[in-house]
Amino acid sequence: MDNPRAAGARRAALIGAACALALLAPALAAAAGADYLIGVGTRALILALAGLGLNLALGYGGMVSFGHAAFFGAGAYTVAILGFHATLGEPLLTWPFEIAGTESAFLAWPAAMAAAGALALVIGAISLRTSGLYFIMITLAFAQMLFFFFVSLEAYGGGDGLGLWARSSLPPLDLHDPWQFYYTVLGLLALFAVLKGRLVASRFGLALQGIRDNERRMRALGFPTVRYKLAAFAISGAVTGLAGALIANHAEFVSPALLSWQRSGEILVIVILGGMGTVAGPIVGAIAFVATEEALSQWSEHWRIVFGPLLVLAVLFARQGLWGLIAARERIHD
Repeated sequence: MDNPRAAGARRAALIGAACALALLAPALAAAAGADYLIGVGTRALILALAGLGLNLALGYGGMVSFGHAAFFGAGAYTVAILGFHATLGEPLLTWPFEIAGTESAFLAWPAAMAAAGALALVIGAISLRTSGLYFIMITLAFAQMLFFFFVSLEAYGGGDGLGLWARSSLPPLDLHDPWQFYYTVLGLLALFAVLKGRLVASRFGLALQGIRDNERRMRALGFPTVRYKLAAFAISGAVTGLAGALIANHAEFVSPALLSWQRSGEILVIVILGGMGTVAGPIVGAIAFVATEEALSQWSEHWRIVFGPLLVLAVLFARQGLWGLIAARERIHD
């Protein structure tokens, strides 16, 4: 017989241990003489944030988007373009956030979310006129349109991409310091994970899940289903845009590759691998994805030959994702 109290205690202990490990990760990497792992961990956290964004549309809204790289890239390019003009001494956005010649994160990151969210609103308004395979193809088509748009945008590097002269400024933090940037990303991921948890447990989130399960019934009950799905898609795009802003700062470089269908597939795999329709799933999926990728790339330059089958096996034997597998083991233990 299940023991909810014991299961809850174990889950809380597991989450506590994961949080402690995340907080101690930079120190452990430094102690092991592998400081580069701080950067690897930062990338995993950024992809986890992108996964959180996609999962709101995919796992809770049932909208299979194969074009979320459009929002990821839009957020990245927003930060890069603002930083580019600020460096030239002709900032696009100035008072009161222009600090020390670089674009402030207090302005650039919300701007990236706004740009990606607005783009998702437009794409969603068109794409939600369809469903199923047609929805997938339309979102992919929009992402590819934006990909070729930035390839042709010679003023900002075109196909060669655009480098950032400096990371966004976030006083009193120094984002050029790997440790401080890691903890900034970790804090944002934790914040948005909590906010997402509250959102999916709210009336909006419950209605969205009802629409995912049976849209016709929810429409018969009087819910404006398209509005709910469009709002979720726009929020999803905005969160993914913030992840794009962070990856631009992390790499200090942006290119049209951030908007490619491969990037959309990568984020989609992370969500499916971790577990759709769960708050923790994309975080677990991103960590597993990046850790496996890093380990195999150290082993062989042909690591993708092994990586692909491993992903297939993970999906076959963990139908509800890695987080679902952990939850199932808890239920069996009870």
